[in-house]
Amino acid sequence: MTATPQALHSLVAWPPEVLDTWLRRTQERLGVRGFGLPHLNLRAPFQTPLGGPDLVAAFRDVLRGQEAFEVHLKGWKRLPHVIFLECDLSPTLSRLHTRALSVGPSSRAPHDGADYTPHLTLGLGILPWAEELLWDEVKGLTPPVDSFIVTALSLTREERGEVLELHTFPLECPEEAEERRRVARGAEAASG
Repeated sequence: MTATPQALHSLVAWPPEVLDTWLRRTQERLGVRGFGLPHLNLRAPFQTPLGGPDLVAAFRDVLRGQEAFEVHLKGWKRLPHVIFLECDLSPTLSRLHTRALSVGPSSRAPHDGADYTPHLTLGLGILPWAEELLWDEVKGLTPPVDSFIVTALSLTREERGEVLELHTFPLECPEEAEERRRVARGAEAASG
């Protein structure tokens, strides 16, 4: 009897509607696809023996107090068989990636850790004969935004080739975080 393979999970940020729509229309026009809907991996797909509730709890702990953050687009990048929209690896994205990797036990993807490059995939599995033609078409395209604010992260699971959302973790807006800190300082001062 063979063991059932563990599901692949990810922690992702969804692009805003205007960028999501533009990416999907561009994919349709060019005849390419990424894996599931356009998304920014904070942690590449991984396997874990943790069940759904335990995995949600672990990510909730890791993400507690995380404020909304801005993602800046750098431009198009091409690797063998892949074209993607690279995002700037800001200190916030780097710290979040490291924190997401702390959830486990779990597998690690080759592009996690030091090789982590935040991005939104346009085309994956591009055939060698089409790569240059697609690259010529894509490199001149300008996305409708050059940055976006991430206000929530999603724990996802791959199922039959689609990325399904298991849980959404809303991020604190900076004003809410400051108010929480102000109340905590007031409580400390009152008790001291």
